[in-house]
Amino acid sequence: MFRAISNSMKLYNDAVRLLHLPAQIRAIATSAVLRNQQDDKLLTEALRGPTTSNGFTPMAPDQPKQKKTPAIPRPSSSVLLVSPNNQVLLLQRVKQSTSFASAHVFPGGNVSTFHDGEPPGPEYPERHEDSDIYRLAAVRETFEESGILLARNAGFGRLIEVPQAEREEGRRLVHSNQIPFTQWLAQKGGRADIEGLVPFTRWVTPTNVPKRFTTQMYLYFLPTLNQTPLSDASQAGGEVTDDSSETEVQIPIPTADGGVEHTNARFLPASVWLRLAQEGRIILFPPQFFLLHQVAQHFDRLPSPTAYGSLTREPVAREELEARRKRLLEFVKSGNPPWTEMCISPSVQPPRGGKRREDGRVVLGLHRPGPELEAMKEGWRRREGVREQCVLVDFKKEGPRRLEVVSRAEAMGQNEGSKL
Repeated sequence: MFRAISNSMKLYNDAVRLLHLPAQIRAIATSAVLRNQQDDKLLTEALRGPTTSNGFTPMAPDQPKQKKTPAIPRPSSSVLLVSPNNQVLLLQRVKQSTSFASAHVFPGGNVSTFHDGEPPGPEYPERHEDSDIYRLAAVRETFEESGILLARNAGFGRLIEVPQAEREEGRRLVHSNQIPFTQWLAQKGGRADIEGLVPFTRWVTPTNVPKRFTTQMYLYFLPTLNQTPLSDASQAGGEVTDDSSETEVQIPIPTADGGVEHTNARFLPASVWLRLAQEGRIILFPPQFFLLHQVAQHFDRLPSPTAYGSLTREPVAREELEARRKRLLEFVKSGNPPWTEMCISPSVQPPRGGKRREDGRVVLGLHRPGPELEAMKEGWRRREGVREQCVLVDFKKEGPRRLEVVSRAEAMGQNEGSKL
């Protein structure tokens, strides 16, 4: 015992003497001491010992890190809004935004109890399922953020047309909660077209992010506007139906919300958005990039899945536009589970063989639904995401870069024994 105390005091005195040496000599001496791992251990134990009487504050013993309780995901909705010529609307977030700053995103936002209703509580699995509450939030947020009304005439079902000045005033009133959205719509003779929304995956923010969301994604097809006769006209409720009156509807040009949340609003082909992201000209987060990639496979006739730059500028006949929409809808309703019911919480996958990828990117697995749904009791409907595909991404300070959608085998290696 006395020998241990003596050795500890000797190490402590040696450490104190080192502090009084010139910097260069101290560096050499310190290096020599640290080469001996056993001495390091003894020194650490000595400094944790009862040395307060010598005027030295002892080191605190190692404490296990307390895991922070993950934030509860907030219900939100988002819309992949498809233009009459099958382009997709993206909005650029303001630099000051607390989430997705400067990134290009789909229109959408949080569910509002004032406008949309009260969502189920965190303990209920229904909180993570499609419902009229999420659909109304999707329609309202699209209107607030872009000025486009996904609403139909209460009388005969056409898409409602509201003069620009009235729409801009409505955006201001609804955004500031001065009037419920459904009440404002009723005053204009319309109702939210929640039946026209097609579920297209749900995304739950990973637990390591401070602000988390459970976001229901939707597709919505604005009617094609071309005088070419159609055998199958625009869709309603996700089905292709005959409604020639839709050809006369005037779709307003999307506009940003005056810098409140967004600075730009624009329709472009899905492949163009993807190419701009890969060139580093815009910021897309993994959910947006992944879903645009799926849309591009059906809208843009690419020679290979990631050949985004090969898109031609030739006009597409209305009949072909509708055929491509039909193929996309068939795809969304396919799969096991179908894309309409998939729930995805991206998770970084461990490097294959313990080695990082040579290109520095990480692999995001898309197969897990998030801890909230994984913890649900037996008897509830099992939710899961996409097992066959992953996203490669390089997370930079300014946002995600060098994104790429690849197969599971390519992301994790050709070894069939590899696990996500």
